[in-house]
Amino acid sequence: MVRPMASSSVPPVKTAGASSRSPAKSPAKKRAKKPDAEPASADKAGMARPKRAPREKPPSIVVKRIHRRDLNRVWEFLKLSFRDVNRATVEYQRPRTKQRFFETYEEEGVEQLLFMVKSEIVAYAEVTYEILGQDTWLNPRYFEKRDMRPLYVEELAVHPDYAGRGIGSFVLEQLDHLAKLRGLTHLVLEVAENNENALAWYRKRNFRKLDAAIFMAKSVDVPDELLPPRPLPPPREPAEESKE
Repeated sequence: MVRPMASSSVPPVKTAGASSRSPAKSPAKKRAKKPDAEPASADKAGMARPKRAPREKPPSIVVKRIHRRDLNRVWEFLKLSFRDVNRATVEYQRPRTKQRFFETYEEEGVEQLLFMVKSEIVAYAEVTYEILGQDTWLNPRYFEKRDMRPLYVEELAVHPDYAGRGIGSFVLEQLDHLAKLRGLTHLVLEVAENNENALAWYRKRNFRKLDAAIFMAKSVDVPDELLPPRPLPPPREPAEESKE
């Protein structure tokens, strides 16, 4: 014998053309319907949740050309950036004096760029499109024979607190962009031979060593001009008086 379905069982699915004999949904079942979910903006106590503050956009690196009012700040920045390097190298890796740095600003053909995060200087680059000055270490014939048209990078400095954050790469990208606009083929710069971190960083970015001189030295055994310390003899004993 077939057992009748319990009243709480799910009613059969109504098919097309079904007659009015199909049982109608009871009001109790309608009341038992699961209430709508509470809005996402309300908590269990019915209080509105505080709106999330919009995410602050990360700061941007802005490139600008140097202005006369920037000179003092940039000089202090260069001293900080090259402080440790200049303590360990023979040749200065930045302008030796503040006066020379200020004179550079007045020279024609020198491009001085600042890289800023908000109001802070995070990098500096100084380039020329041709060899300038009488005391330069560069030989233009070297590049002419090799069909090289360089952009000469005189200075490139990144703030020590911003190392490893892609600023140096962005500076090189900017300089590469300037070279392309001028139809130049290479970036040429000088790095101290014992600045291993800088050398590795540049080599990773496809820089290679040119046929350039490096500083070398040989010790010479030369005696000191001043004689070494000499022990002081003890005082003499007083002579005995002669007896009459």
